[in-house]
Amino acid sequence: MYRILTASKDTYITNKILNNKFRATDSNVGQAASLDLFKLYGESISGSDVSPVELSRVLVDFNLKPLRDLTGTLLDYSHSSFNCTLKLFDIYGGQTTPADFKLIVFPLSRSFDEGTGIDVVTFNDLGSSNFITASISSGSPINWFKSGSNKQGLLNSDNIDIISSGNLSDGLGVINLWKSQNFPLGDEDLEIDVTNVISATLAGQIPDKGFRISYSGTQETDGFSRFVKRFASSQHSEYSKRPRLEVRFDDSIQDHHKSFFFDTSGSIFLNNFKRGSYSNILSGSRGRLYGVSGSKCMKVILKSGSYKKTIKASQHSVGDNFIAGIYSASFLVSDFFTGSSHSEGTDDGYFLREEIKTAGSCSFTEIWSSLDETIGYATGSLVVRSVNRSLFKNQNKRLLMSITNIKSEYRNSDVVRFRIFSEDIDRDIKYSKLPLETQSQIFTSLYYRIKDAESGKVIIPFDDSSSNGTLCSCDSDGMYFDLYMSSLFKGKLYTIDLLVKDRGIDQIFTDIAAKFRIVWGF
Repeated sequence: MYRILTASKDTYITNKILNNKFRATDSNVGQAASLDLFKLYGESISGSDVSPVELSRVLVDFNLKPLRDLTGTLLDYSHSSFNCTLKLFDIYGGQTTPADFKLIVFPLSRSFDEGTGIDVVTFNDLGSSNFITASISSGSPINWFKSGSNKQGLLNSDNIDIISSGNLSDGLGVINLWKSQNFPLGDEDLEIDVTNVISATLAGQIPDKGFRISYSGTQETDGFSRFVKRFASSQHSEYSKRPRLEVRFDDSIQDHHKSFFFDTSGSIFLNNFKRGSYSNILSGSRGRLYGVSGSKCMKVILKSGSYKKTIKASQHSVGDNFIAGIYSASFLVSDFFTGSSHSEGTDDGYFLREEIKTAGSCSFTEIWSSLDETIGYATGSLVVRSVNRSLFKNQNKRLLMSITNIKSEYRNSDVVRFRIFSEDIDRDIKYSKLPLETQSQIFTSLYYRIKDAESGKVIIPFDDSSSNGTLCSCDSDGMYFDLYMSSLFKGKLYTIDLLVKDRGIDQIFTDIAAKFRIVWGF
């Protein structure tokens, strides 16, 4: 899973001195196209203060509902593959830019209003939020506990604006909840891992208020000016530069029905649908039905001649979340047998070895049944093949890749399952007078990326990290991935690339499908 959440609201607040007379502490710039971070030291006059400090701080918030809707099913925010990155994009426009500075990101404890102000020159647009006021409720201002959203403290404190540290009940005790990034040149984008903050927010441990971004504490108070670090806001005309939260999580399903090999552990899956929706299998007797669920809730029996192997199967889980209507079993079938009994069943090795010698594979009857083997839920077949072996040959497969079900237009609210077909040009062809259906090659290390077709900018990259956010799934029909169109932008034209990792070699296939556009909103 790879989701992009754009900011639901953002702004910056400032106490800038105007005309050497007064500070813009009540001005609002919520509709400005940029998020400006600056610190000025002794640049203006403010009463008797001969070296006044003027500064700004950025506020940004994201609607986490798309993640909450998946929590408990496809998304386990406590899983090791879950990763969230906060990104703001530099929009250098020829202005003076500071270098060698540090920005710090705090989770907010107090909500803020974006506001309707747009004047970033004279700061004449008044409103909330601003340097003094966080928001307006029923016509009354709700002020920051300390001007500039600057009262920090421990998580769950009642009178703070930003959260500096806290105990997230993960056994680590009190930890820092702020993150920082150095900017050696000054023109870098902001890219900070906020996984623990988002996880704790989804768990209800941290209030869902967003983030405050500013220069580090010492750089806000030292005797140097830093003007101006400028990021794109959610009002910026270029969609790809708007503030975003990138969420990655491995929810791929790797079914090996078409790619099961001897002496290699593999997994097979069973789907159960009821009126078009995933639903747990119902079992029982004498009218007492129950849903088949949880770990080791059924059996898979493999039979071939006198050979029989029994494996415990479970309801499929993503992280710690069990998924309704999907079951899986993981096991290994060896082609080296002694004829002895195993804990999961009996392997009759002689029969298998003879068939493997002849065909290079073995076909099994596959039975999914209740634990006592009195009720059969599904029957199919599984072909297990010998591992590919050859004399040393360092040559890539020549592949043709295509997406078989792509359309030219999608709505922003669509979740689309793209089907991928792969053909090896050099495959051995068995000729027949009867028509044959070509089977797709199966790759368990296949990744996708999404690019803006007009600019070539990568919107969703190949994520082959530990998160495996763009790892494709595979089943009996081939390979596929699900794309949330809300991660993309209305009116833009997109294209899909694929990355295949096979035999230690990476192959990238570009522009493999027709282009598609997001044309409607929700």
